[in-house]
Order: sequence, then structure tokens, then C-alpha cells
Amino acid sequence: MEPLAEQIEQTVNAIRGRWNGEPRIGIILGTGLGSLAQQIESEATIDYADLPHFPRSTVVGHAGQLVCGKLDGSHVVAMEGRFHAYEGYSLAEITFPVRVMKALGAELLIVSNACGGMNPNYTQGDIVVIEDHINLMNGNPLVGPNDDRLGPRFPDMCAPYDRELIDRALEIARRENFVAHKGVYVAVTGPNLETRAEYRFLRTIGADVVGMSTVPEVLVAVHSGMRVLGLSIVTDMCLPDALKPANIPEILATAARAEPNLRRIVMGIVAAEGQP
Repeated sequence: MEPLAEQIEQTVNAIRGRWNGEPRIGIILGTGLGSLAQQIESEATIDYADLPHFPRSTVVGHAGQLVCGKLDGSHVVAMEGRFHAYEGYSLAEITFPVRVMKALGAELLIVSNACGGMNPNYTQGDIVVIEDHINLMNGNPLVGPNDDRLGPRFPDMCAPYDRELIDRALEIARRENFVAHKGVYVAVTGPNLETRAEYRFLRTIGADVVGMSTVPEVLVAVHSGMRVLGLSIVTDMCLPDALKPANIPEILATAARAEPNLRRIVMGIVAAEGQP
């Protein structure tokens, strides 16, 4: 297998063959949140299938294309659809696009997801600004030989989510008058949802919300020196003593209803961070 740095270069060259923008921000759009891509003034939209070494997105609500262009006047590169461990991909494959975003020039990663709410103070449809995470995915994308060109052997994780961006995101929510919490995200492998006992355990160890993504991408972003803002939409409540079977259409509909609020945060961050 070719070294990771060479794979990244090949993918960047494929993108550069269709787009010569210099993105300052990379965006990963999660379940039901792809409509933000419609706000991007697209200069190139590239199917993942046309990019060497990119996996293929197989999940409902994930379009599977890279959108390159301008958002509020700033160059961005956005993943409209992400990859998950439960699809059978390795964590290295899942996080490869983050490496590519960094190589294109992005210094900030905005990552979004749909999640289950375990904090009883949360409500379905609320936004959670991630302040920290717990990795229970039984793996780490940084395991293996380290290429010092891409990042350090032992990246520090005392503040994986940029505190200034967290405060700014919460201020945008206050200004726009919608609910946003600061919370801890725990990542599990999936694809099954959790049992009542597992929800109790996850809540006990300090998690406010649970999902099946985001943490691998954040680990690689921090490894590569990117600042990170993580945003979650609480699409269903996971309270052990009042647990209901998951309703996937309802989860997608909740994400769609809450997406305008998440979009306001992203647009506010881009307006402040995207200009040179």
C-alpha cells in the first residue's frame, strides 16, 4: 500500500484538477444536515467515487460528494456525507478526507452530527456545542506508524475543541434566540442503538450525547494541527427509564427542522474565521 502522504497528494491533485480555491475551512455535514451545502456558492462538486482513495458513503441522508466553493465570501471545502465504522471502513479510511482538507489549506474543521440526548436537561431538536468527547469506538485512526510530516506521534488532547469557537457558537445561539448547550459527546461504533443499561453507563461516565461518528475525524484534525468546532443536533432522547424504539424517519425530520439553527452557527463562524 502506498504511504498515506502519497495517497493524500494524489487526491489533492485530483481535486486541484477541477478546483483551484484555497479553503481556510473544512466542513463535515452529518445526517440530515446536508442542506447547508446549498448555501455554498459551488465552484466544483465532486462525487466521492471520482476521488482516489475516498470511501463511498452508504447511509441515508449522506449525498456522497465534496462541495468546493465559497460560503459567505470565504473558500470552503465541505463533505456532503461522511463515513462510519459501522459501514465497514477502517478509522484511517473514515478520516482520510480530513487529511485532504488539511492538505488543501484548511486550518479549521467544523464537524456536525445527529446524536442521541442523554442529558435530561436537553430536548429533541436542541443544538449541542461539543466541549469534549469520550472515545468508545474500540480503535483510533492514529494507531500505526506515524508520519511526522502529518503530525506528532503523541498529539495532546487537553482541548481538542477550540474554546474560543465554543464561546462564539454559544453567543451566536443566544443572539439568534435558540437553545444551544455545551456538552460532552461519546462515540460508539454502532450500528445498533444502545440498551438501557448502556445509556445509564454512558451517562455515568460523563457523556451528555451519544453518536457513531465525529471523534475519529476530530482526532485526525487535532493531530494535523487544525482547530475544531463540533456541533450536534439532538435528534432523539435516550433516557433509560422512558426509552422508546428509534424512529429513523423522525430522527431525519428532527435534524431537518433543527438544521437552520445549526446553519446560523456555521455561517457566523465562517463570517468571522473565513476572511484572511
